[in-house]
Amino acid sequence: MVRKTANDFPPEVLKAFDQYTHGEINRRGFLKNVAKFTVAGLSAEALLLALSPQFAQAQQIAPDDKRITTSWVEFPSPNGSGKVKGYLVKPAKVEGKLPVVLVVHENRGLNPHIQDIARRVALDNFIAFAPDSLAPLGGYPGDEDKARELFATLDQTKVREDFIAAATELKKLPEGNGKLGVVGFCYGGGISNFLATRLPDLNAAVPFYGAHPPAEDVAKIKAPLLVQLAEQDERITSGWPAYEAALKAANVKYQAYIYPGVQHAFNNDTTPRYDAAAAKLAWERTISFFNQHLRT
Repeated sequence: MVRKTANDFPPEVLKAFDQYTHGEINRRGFLKNVAKFTVAGLSAEALLLALSPQFAQAQQIAPDDKRITTSWVEFPSPNGSGKVKGYLVKPAKVEGKLPVVLVVHENRGLNPHIQDIARRVALDNFIAFAPDSLAPLGGYPGDEDKARELFATLDQTKVREDFIAAATELKKLPEGNGKLGVVGFCYGGGISNFLATRLPDLNAAVPFYGAHPPAEDVAKIKAPLLVQLAEQDERITSGWPAYEAALKAANVKYQAYIYPGVQHAFNNDTTPRYDAAAAKLAWERTISFFNQHLRT
């Protein structure tokens, strides 16, 4: 089956889908907004299905891949939800201590795609930990709509403290080398920026198309940043000039790339907004950045 891409959908449909996935409109609102559009005769319901994640089709690393070991672990989070639970992935064959990378999900909790991302990180010879913010509510429910609804009910102050607690515990892993990086996508990109403002001992942060921190917090950033943005993502990328100005004013070390012609979530290979060329380049830059800042 030929996979659809963003070019197979009118821009108005893509915009409506972005609004839907970020809670700006509900399912009924999406269907109403796209009812006048058809793509190869697809109904509004079929358009939504075509744009929705296909996890099995996109999986790159199987959970039982012999090159990695996986487990579910918990860390204490006294200032957050009490504990933070997540998916810990390590290379099966390890020589010496390894850097640790915190992998932060989108606004649906720890779904199969982000678990796959954690496994990819581990195959690049890192220890990866991907928390599930929905753990206090029973964990990722297996349905993206339900996950989004549950996510909207979370106390974000506690969730942020959970990520801080996870970062603190990961720094202390006996098999780690004491260096910690964070990579996050969409909501997780915003958390990556947030952690950079809160953790002076963070060693590297890679926010993918995530919300920028308040200008007054940028001066607190000590970690080098690799900022990954999509050109066709007005909601996030329009704020980049102000964020970049604040980074420069605070003398923060950063690299930034705006990938031309691509949509928000271009790295998410479960949906048609995925752009293979941009995602490949962005991932290569991410791993190179972590190798530079977490292994020396």
